Amino acid sequence: MITASPRRVRRTGQAGAAYGLLWVFLLLNLAIVELMLAHPATPAHNTLTTIGRVLGLHLAFVMALQLLLIARLPFLDRRIGPDKLTQWHRWTGFALFWLVLLHPTFVLLGYSQPGRIPILSEIPVLARQMPVLLGMIAAGLIGVVAVTSVRAARKRVPYEVWHAIHLLVYVVVGLGVIHQVYEGSAFKTNNFTQAYWWGLWAFAIGALLTGRLLLPLARNLRHRLRVAAVVAESGDVVSVHVTGRNLHKLHARAGQFFLWRFPGHNRWWQANPWSLSAAPDGRSLRLTAKAIGRTSAGLRELPVGTRVFAEGPYGAFTAVARTRQDTLLIAGGIGITPIRALFEDETLSGDIVVLYRVRTPADAVLLGELRNLAGLRHARLHVLTGRTSADNRPFSPEGLRGLVPDITERDVFVCGPAPMTTEVLRSLKALRVPARQRHAELFRLAA
Repeated sequence: MITASPRRVRRTGQAGAAYGLLWVFLLLNLAIVELMLAHPATPAHNTLTTIGRVLGLHLAFVMALQLLLIARLPFLDRRIGPDKLTQWHRWTGFALFWLVLLHPTFVLLGYSQPGRIPILSEIPVLARQMPVLLGMIAAGLIGVVAVTSVRAARKRVPYEVWHAIHLLVYVVVGLGVIHQVYEGSAFKTNNFTQAYWWGLWAFAIGALLTGRLLLPLARNLRHRLRVAAVVAESGDVVSVHVTGRNLHKLHARAGQFFLWRFPGHNRWWQANPWSLSAAPDGRSLRLTAKAIGRTSAGLRELPVGTRVFAEGPYGAFTAVARTRQDTLLIAGGIGITPIRALFEDETLSGDIVVLYRVRTPADAVLLGELRNLAGLRHARLHVLTGRTSADNRPFSPEGLRGLVPDITERDVFVCGPAPMTTEVLRSLKALRVPARQRHAELFRLAA
């Protein structure tokens, strides 16, 4: 087959602009916070309480930043993507956890120092003050969320349970705001600092309410999604076809995902991130899921006509991210769903190669559709089977170069189990495929 010579695709620079905006916002606000600390409204009792105050103000700022990162605002989500935003979320989460530990510790040390009172004895004394007690409760809840977010715990907790626990964040926000109203002093220097501080929090809470509540509600009222069909793809994989009104106005793209809820069939807090497994056509949406948890296993029993509540579309794993004319699509297991949708996307022009990694041919979901698309698009489809071993490592640098000799001249989209995706990304780096040509969907979704 004659393939088109590698050509560059004009980059939009959207991701760079979004990153730049994030950094400007972060640095500018940090500078203002430091200026506020230089001129507090009231002096601290001693050096230890001064440190506690500094840590407390930074704690409140990091919490406001965290709200913006989990707000899922379309501007950031479609340019940076949930995976990268979740990395920021994890970094700020670590900072939040340590600030929650250190802020009250230094405050307690500061109050116990003059009378040489044991620090543990100071806790019940301060807890009698309602604003301080609310702060203590918020700190405890943050600890619960942090513990369940550790990778070792996260692997053992079902997604639905993890998601429900993370709803405690909203309780923490409420308690934190009340605590600041009564205990804040660094931002009460003058009217300007108070206006700035509460403006920052109003912006963060407003962004959260808009992205997580108002926008999804408006979209679902507008589109009125319903289950149109449920199709078993294999013994443990099912596709759900969803219809609604004016779906073209959702502006969904192949490669994106939604958070899906099925009110009446599942509890309201059971939301799962499933990718579109077919390119959206403006008339219907299709998700395909493997029976891993209780919610995904229950999809097979969904009655036709069931109401659907979908948040999204989310993600930057789309053809918009391309920088080259030719494309390599790599999938493992059920990670084929966004790859299959991308394969159908007509904006993905040029020569296309698809690598699909499964244990056995019987595990290759949607294989018939992939073969039909390969024929229509004059693309190459390789189904890679067998256990990974010294003699069967298709995603090693040598394996990838053997399958796709011109890999450095292509954009590479990869989605699959975390170990496979990590291996592919490591091999791409070893092969010196530029970072701007490497695109991965890991579903590292913030709460």
